[in-house]
Amino acid sequence: MDAGQDFPARLTAWVRGRVQGVGFRWWVRARALELGLTGAATNLGDGRVEVVAEGPRKRCEELLALLRGGDTPGKVAGVVDRWENPRGTFSGFIER
Repeated sequence: MDAGQDFPARLTAWVRGRVQGVGFRWWVRARALELGLTGAATNLGDGRVEVVAEGPRKRCEELLALLRGGDTPGKVAGVVDRWENPRGTFSGFIER
């Protein structure tokens, strides 16, 4: 692994498409836990799902690739992402 990829990061991804009511948040939680990430997947009022994940940058990038990969429940039409320093506010991965 590239040492530059190993630093802690916080990914926020806004996923649009048919992603509510199709098991999407549960799927995101399962993938995030497999990757050892903490965070949350939240339904937004406009139909998007907001995914916040913290952990090693490389693992967050893997989650982002999965979100964009086309193998999700429902139908992802697009993903917008933002990267920040982790805040350490999560102890697990939750759906809300």
